[in-house]
Amino acid sequence: MDPPVWLMALAAFSIGCGMRMLDPLLPMLAREFGVGLGAVAPLIGGFALAYGIGQLVMGPLGDRFGKMRIVAISMGCFAATQLAASQAGDLGMLLTVRVLAGLACAAVMPLFMAHIGDSVPYDQRQAMIGKLLTGMVASQLLAAPLSGIIAETAGWRTAFLGLGLMAAGMTAFFIVRLGPGLWQAPAGGGRTMGLSGFLRILERKAGRRLLLAAGLDGFLLFGGAFPFLASLLIQRFGLGAAEAGLVVASFALGSFAYTQKAGWLAARLGERRMVLWGGAGLALALSVFALAPAWWMVAVAQCSVGLLFFMLHGVLQARATEALPEARGTAVAAFAMALFLGQSLGSVVFGSVIVAAGYTVAFLLAGAGVLAMAVWIRAGLMRPA
Repeated sequence: MDPPVWLMALAAFSIGCGMRMLDPLLPMLAREFGVGLGAVAPLIGGFALAYGIGQLVMGPLGDRFGKMRIVAISMGCFAATQLAASQAGDLGMLLTVRVLAGLACAAVMPLFMAHIGDSVPYDQRQAMIGKLLTGMVASQLLAAPLSGIIAETAGWRTAFLGLGLMAAGMTAFFIVRLGPGLWQAPAGGGRTMGLSGFLRILERKAGRRLLLAAGLDGFLLFGGAFPFLASLLIQRFGLGAAEAGLVVASFALGSFAYTQKAGWLAARLGERRMVLWGGAGLALALSVFALAPAWWMVAVAQCSVGLLFFMLHGVLQARATEALPEARGTAVAAFAMALFLGQSLGSVVFGSVIVAAGYTVAFLLAGAGVLAMAVWIRAGLMRPA
């Protein structure tokens, strides 16, 4: 059973929408539920925390029962949670559903990347992962502006309802396209190391470095900077949710450039320079976010962020597929768990920093942290174990 990369990208698209759709909606949800921005930030952090914890189960399950089988079940559960979110009666219920959504979709991207690791040589892997990321990048381009537009015209519940229906449709298409082979036992009898696989990674120095790098990546970017850009645009420059969503979505312009040129960049620059240049560029862009006097300056900087981010993050993803070749589902799940545990902590910490000291301080701290992280990764992670 070998699903085409375009089908995996479509599935990734629906999951990516669930991850990013709340970015322009946080101020709206805070007003509706009568709370501050910090009180709704856990809607992002709770999703990420559940996604990270879910890796403890999803990676070994994929190795044991078949990666694509677990992906199909995971996608169906994710669709159900989005439909449930559209009916949430209060903030507590919405947070509960978001946590369940994070658990539901935890298998999809890690097991797709593990499948690529099983079937594609390492020197071609960044290019193939780049094609997979086309779906995730498309969600970055469309999720925020569409959710902002839908929420402003028909309410935030409709945004969840639309995503639930879309995810259900893509799940059905995925199952039909793969056919009866989806339910066949994996080759080799589905042997797996179970939870001991995570311990095996931690026993290796290179594995510990990789997971620490993933956690810092999630803390500083996925949790620390990216989720609050739309709120900065709304509160500092007076943009509407739809307009802020469009600016945030320009992340996808640079990301699309990466998906098309990932193989060329890896061959031309090598992993060490990709990491360093990506981190330095991100630090500069975050400084622009912090200090820009006009929203269009933020928009211009955001156009480059996607390329810079994936130059750094893509190297870490490729390394994750080799962290434990005998159980790649478990290895990539461990990477994703570290990434999203970092994100969940970052959203809470940086949300608190914004409340206490403002956006400028928060984005400058994130930029300095990213630069230091990139220098450390280049010097430490790229050494042999």
